[in-house]
Amino acid sequence: MSIQLGAAPESNFDDPLGLLSDCHRRIERFLRQLLAVTNRGPKLDDDARHALEVALRYFREAAPRHTRDEEDSLFPRLRASADSQARQALAIVEALESDHATADVAHAEVDRLGMAWLGAGTIDAGSIARIRQLLTDLQSLYAHHIDIEDNTLFPSAARVLSADSIADVGREMAERRGIDLDSLQGFKLRCPTKRQG
Repeated sequence: MSIQLGAAPESNFDDPLGLLSDCHRRIERFLRQLLAVTNRGPKLDDDARHALEVALRYFREAAPRHTRDEEDSLFPRLRASADSQARQALAIVEALESDHATADVAHAEVDRLGMAWLGAGTIDAGSIARIRQLLTDLQSLYAHHIDIEDNTLFPSAARVLSADSIADVGREMAERRGIDLDSLQGFKLRCPTKRQG
């Protein structure tokens, strides 16, 4: 059985910057999915329950790996680069890390409220309004954050980092997902959130 979250990405671990951008598409999609659930009303039917469970799980499990991919793998390599373009790109990294921290707090509250909603099968008007507000704020935060990363930071990283550094980012991303790239020689794993079995 194969489970894939989101549409098939165009990138693989040989193109970690492309994978990071692919993750942005999933973030956007799951935020829209959560908002759609809140707009269906307080009582969960089977479809809404499933959509809520999947989106909450994505933000609880997969999205934090994406943040680590950036903060533990990409950003340190940019910091280590002596290239002037890397220095320019780093001027925005602090703001991006601040966005990650803000998003983490909002996602934790959405998860807490969402899990209570799943447990009860329904939610009160105040809580559903709070979830909507948090998700709307997250959409606004991510719109700016993703634009900067996709259109400024990732292209700069592609120009200034060596092929070996970029390959190391991809390898670390795979390791975070429990994937041994050496054992998959010749096989292109296309999605970092894909499970096979």
